[in-house]
Amino acid sequence: MRPAQESEIQNVLVGDVWICSGQSNMEMGLGACGMTQDIESATFPQLRLLTAPVILKYTPEETLPCQWLECTPKSAAESGHWNGFSAAGYIFGRELHQALKIPIGLIVAACGATVCEQWTSAEALAPLGDFNDRLAEVARHAAAVRAGKPAGEGPSKEGTPLDHVCTLLYNGMIAPLAPYAIKGVAWYQGEHNTDRGYQYRKLLPAMIADWRSRFGVGDFPFYIVQLPNFQQVAADPRDHDWAELREAQALTAKNVPNCGLAVTIDIGDGTPHPRNKTDVGRRLALCALAQTYGKKIGFSGPWYRGMKSEDSSIRLSFDHVGGGLVAKGDQLTGLAVAGEDRKFVWADAKIVGDAIVVSSDKIAHPVAARYAWDGNPPCNLYNKDGLPAVPFRTDTWPGITDGNK
Repeated sequence: MRPAQESEIQNVLVGDVWICSGQSNMEMGLGACGMTQDIESATFPQLRLLTAPVILKYTPEETLPCQWLECTPKSAAESGHWNGFSAAGYIFGRELHQALKIPIGLIVAACGATVCEQWTSAEALAPLGDFNDRLAEVARHAAAVRAGKPAGEGPSKEGTPLDHVCTLLYNGMIAPLAPYAIKGVAWYQGEHNTDRGYQYRKLLPAMIADWRSRFGVGDFPFYIVQLPNFQQVAADPRDHDWAELREAQALTAKNVPNCGLAVTIDIGDGTPHPRNKTDVGRRLALCALAQTYGKKIGFSGPWYRGMKSEDSSIRLSFDHVGGGLVAKGDQLTGLAVAGEDRKFVWADAKIVGDAIVVSSDKIAHPVAARYAWDGNPPCNLYNKDGLPAVPFRTDTWPGITDGNK
């Protein structure tokens, strides 16, 4: 009888593991963001880093070729897909580790230029009814794979556009992680779904429910990075697809249990890949420290609660005022009002206690208000915790992405 083989595993820690997932802004590394000092100081033996390779599969994988690395300047600078380990993920994990004094593991499963449906299983997408043709294509390829036949030319990051194929990143990068005993997820994605903001209202919750069912650790925390300001500043109020995607993210954070929102409307630079990932990671960490770990700290900026019409003005009320509302700068900006004709104009806005009163001499009886409702809107409303207000609208008028699939 042959003796049993022995394996020795060393340098093992027991702590909390978070998945950091999404598209290129989660993938973007410390070096790509110019965060040299953070790389040089990245000596944290109890912070562990793992980057999943980009793998697209027609059927769910069971294993993933990857390894845990101790956090050092070398691993922070060299691991990851895009010039270092995920910058947003690293700052998030470092903040948790330093605040909690416990080991933290970070699994980055991210891929640029991807859509939410790629990260969602076929079983979760099917009930939505919006992806039937794409799912049928995946199923045809999957049947060939299971029969041991060539699946045909598959998609790749450089070849077939990834946004035309559903569920393949879930199969290749998420399925093999489950049922890992994760603590939660930090999610930074949405740029490639902006033309379908209304659809995202049901798509993202479906993905969250899907992942929670797969990992088997209950309704784990899911923290969403709301998209930053992008493109040029417009002269007048207008509809914008990025505003509608941000609204879908906020609705998910509000309505799906154990979710949270890290607002970044004030820290983008108008480009697709803003370099300020420090505040992104810190705001994600505030959500986790408060909502997951029970720290008594402010974790959200002002969140619109309700409105009251007052003849020629509208009074807006908020949650998460954090000791009071403040405008950074001389004048509160980014608020617009409309009458029954649904045509918005910039509003005169003033802070009155924990409320904001908006009006315009161009509209006798305003019926709706919006704040930070554009791709790159003017906005300077914060609370005294220094956190930016969540963009919002009081109306439910149909948006420009309503009905898009």
